[in-house]
Amino acid sequence: MQDSRVSVVLIDDSVDVRTLVRLRLEASGAFDVVGEGADGTDAVELLLVHEPDLVLLDVSTPVMDGLETLSAVLAIRPETHVVMFTGFGGADLVAKVRELGALDLVEKSIPLDQLPDRLLQVLHEAVHAPDGEPGPAPAPASPPRALRLVEDPDHEVMDLAAVEQEVLDEHVEGFRALFERAAIGMATLTVDATIVRANAALARLMSCEPADLVGVDYGRLAGGQGHVLDHRLESLRLSDGAVATFEHPLPVAPGAGAARTALVTLVPIRDSHGQVLYVFAQVQDITAQRTAETELHRSEERFRLLVDVVEEYAIYMLDTDGVVLSWNAGARRIKGYQARDVVGRHFRIFYPVEDQLTGHPERNLEAALEHGSYAEEGWRVRQDGTRFWASVVITAMRDDRGTHVGFTKVTRDQTEQRENAEQRSEAMAEQSRLLALTAHELRNPVAVIDGSAHALMDATSLTPAERGQLLRGIRSSADRLRRFATDLATTSQIQGAGMHFRRRTFSLTDLVHATAARRRSAIPSVHVDVDAPEEVVVHADEVRLGQALDNLVDNAVRHGAGPVRLAVRAEGEQVAVEVTDGGDGVPAELVPRLYDRFATAGPSSGTGLGLYLVREIAARHDGEVAYTAPGEGRPTTFTVRIPLPADT
Repeated sequence: MQDSRVSVVLIDDSVDVRTLVRLRLEASGAFDVVGEGADGTDAVELLLVHEPDLVLLDVSTPVMDGLETLSAVLAIRPETHVVMFTGFGGADLVAKVRELGALDLVEKSIPLDQLPDRLLQVLHEAVHAPDGEPGPAPAPASPPRALRLVEDPDHEVMDLAAVEQEVLDEHVEGFRALFERAAIGMATLTVDATIVRANAALARLMSCEPADLVGVDYGRLAGGQGHVLDHRLESLRLSDGAVATFEHPLPVAPGAGAARTALVTLVPIRDSHGQVLYVFAQVQDITAQRTAETELHRSEERFRLLVDVVEEYAIYMLDTDGVVLSWNAGARRIKGYQARDVVGRHFRIFYPVEDQLTGHPERNLEAALEHGSYAEEGWRVRQDGTRFWASVVITAMRDDRGTHVGFTKVTRDQTEQRENAEQRSEAMAEQSRLLALTAHELRNPVAVIDGSAHALMDATSLTPAERGQLLRGIRSSADRLRRFATDLATTSQIQGAGMHFRRRTFSLTDLVHATAARRRSAIPSVHVDVDAPEEVVVHADEVRLGQALDNLVDNAVRHGAGPVRLAVRAEGEQVAVEVTDGGDGVPAELVPRLYDRFATAGPSSGTGLGLYLVREIAARHDGEVAYTAPGEGRPTTFTVRIPLPADT
């Protein structure tokens, strides 16, 4: 390597860094950069093509980071010399890369004019004479060939070396400032989640030493939340996001106490082009905050959650007149506006037109200014014109002298919660209606059965006709209770999607006759005419269809007038069953909600379940039910239509 230039493959995900390092190495006269790449995949390909003397490898690269790449390079070509190039530093990382087979780790903060001699020295120390003695000392790199000077916009001449160093310093300055001042768990990760530096606070959280964490994929420490970490890192890499967070359980030694929870805040460190160089992780034990009961702790927790879950809230500032001054990610998500579309406009644009016309937005500001803050819920409008139900807090801001300087406004979309609350309220109201309905429907039949039973106990004073009348009353009431219990059970099954249908082929004509017979058996005084001139066969659930017809006939008998008639006829590919009576029909105000659950025309109008079940049973057979009001010689009519079997 002393007789010819050292061939080098340079791997760094920053094009700027690669360019500067290549220029400096080649200008030294001691190195020949034969290939450049951005990540570990490129490194492996270039290694196979060029078989270089040296691979200068960045620690943090996308897809496959430097530590993984180091192992792959040495596995493919063990004689390759590898020097890691990094903005991280630290004794633990140096020890880790040497353990993995690298010659050394060079920090990017090194002055670039010193880099060629540093690499030559590292290579010299790695090459020994056969007897184990060090070989001749390496020749220093040639004085750098004259590098061109550049001019700034004011035409002041600057040394290119200063420009180079400024670019490299960009990659290390932010990291060092953050890490050295850390009072809680801190780690520096490659873009692929490998820990390259960790502080003592983080080691304590993980119940280990800092050196034990270097080279470890943080996902392995995340208690099963590694996939969440990977997703957060990928989102940061593909976007211009400034922060991402997630939570995971902390390891707990046996007998050490209850489970603990960590909040991880990920901050990407980017180059001047916005490319992620590495990721700074802040790891905080939030177990105490989770369990604290005092108002102070709850307030701190609410604030932390507000910051951590900022996308759940629209948080922005207004000037003293209500003009929007700032806009956050939550505001963009909830309201639909980009910052450029809304900053500088009055916040009244978020209110419905009717609220704007009445001055409601301005009154909200006045209330916040008078009382310090103002909270309300109400409709707000997105950029696309759709409305959402918002929970809003407006707070007046004052400076240290008490001068009013503007407002902060926090908005949360509560549309889903409002809908859920309305559904719960409706469910409770429906439950109350059901209980009232049940009490009403049970009262009369029970009274009839009880009174008839007491009368029959004193049979000596009753004539045979009177006893027969009492027994028929008991039977009719029992039939009514049975029918009510069946309707309740079927309604429950429909609501729970648990109603099962057992279809078979049977005679609908016979079912119609059986329905009329059941009604005569329950109430002998009631006669139901049947009009079924031809045999009609269907493929359906005989029990459910019979239940629907029983309900229609019961409606006609109880709420209509004679004559009651059942008719069945084929109509093309369908069969129609009609139930008619001579009554006045359904009250006009009930018709629009005729098939709704519990829809009745008054306290004595039945359960309101019968027609609801008829519609549901018909629909489950791919059919329908229709009501025709009486008029001009036409009786009150309910018609159920279902398809005939295909081979009919």
